[in-house]
Amino acid sequence: MQLKNDLILRAARGEKTERIPVWLMRQAGRVLPEYRAVREKAGSFIKLATTPELAAEVTLQPVNILGVDAAIIFSDILVIPEAMGLPYEMEEKRGPIFPKIIQNQKDVDNLLIANGETDLNYVTKAIKIVKNELNDSVPLIGFAGAPFTIMAYMVEGSGSKTFSKAKKMLYTEPLLAHSLLEKITQSTINYLNAQINAGADLIQIFDSWAGILSPEQYNEFSLPYISKICEAITTVPKTVFAKGAFFARKDMAKLNCETIGLDWNMGIEESRRIIGENKTLQGNLDPCALYGTYDQIKKETISMLKQFGNHRHIANLGHGLYPDTQPDKIKCFIETVKEYSHIG
Repeated sequence: MQLKNDLILRAARGEKTERIPVWLMRQAGRVLPEYRAVREKAGSFIKLATTPELAAEVTLQPVNILGVDAAIIFSDILVIPEAMGLPYEMEEKRGPIFPKIIQNQKDVDNLLIANGETDLNYVTKAIKIVKNELNDSVPLIGFAGAPFTIMAYMVEGSGSKTFSKAKKMLYTEPLLAHSLLEKITQSTINYLNAQINAGADLIQIFDSWAGILSPEQYNEFSLPYISKICEAITTVPKTVFAKGAFFARKDMAKLNCETIGLDWNMGIEESRRIIGENKTLQGNLDPCALYGTYDQIKKETISMLKQFGNHRHIANLGHGLYPDTQPDKIKCFIETVKEYSHIG
């Protein structure tokens, strides 16, 4: 079936679009009162993410309430370690906590390579529900964390500003790190293919902690594994978003993906020069800009759009929405993008 609004898919493939498409990272989440009501009903974040009907409900909310050009399945990047046999808990105000962490080769050997169809069937069930409810109105984005970002949590055991335990492994036991990264990569390929089989129209790889690595480490411990995923996914467009990896843009341009996501620290015109004309760029308004007045938001959004110009752009923020952002301010951003057009 032909999608009624396929702007994002066409923009990703470099085809002409009537206007610039727009969606937001973390659009299905805490900014919406409607989300908080469903979250309260679920009782916990993990229960919400693993109950297909509830996950589908919050996935659809931004499409219906905010008017974005795509849905993104509500889930969490840490479902992969869970499916591999390393469960986590989500603590209020602390974030994810892993009761057990990866410390040696035996720990890695004990991990499973996740089967996306069976081990993560609550995600694929949610995707099928969402696709049915969307009724071909807009595309559905599937996603996964990049292997290094997933590894960082599995070794550290929680969120961190430095991920020093995880980085220590890169220096002291690089072969162990590669062994773990390979297993995560295979699990992620299985997972993303399962999402696509269930109906995801495009996928995004989030390398949320890319910026803590040196360029040399990034080239050894992250990019090769992202590249393996990109090579293995052949049926839908792929976006790679590596937060803080401004130093990797030239190498990211060589990835077998259609779109590169930019954070707000990556200059737009410079990024286009470095990445070249053959990739779509996504981004990259500072999420904090949405704390401004409506006039400020319009001004900042138009400034961003002018810099991207009329060539291969998907409008987004440079990172996820912050939970205290006002929904009307988000709508202002979205409407400004929709009203601004580079036809011709």
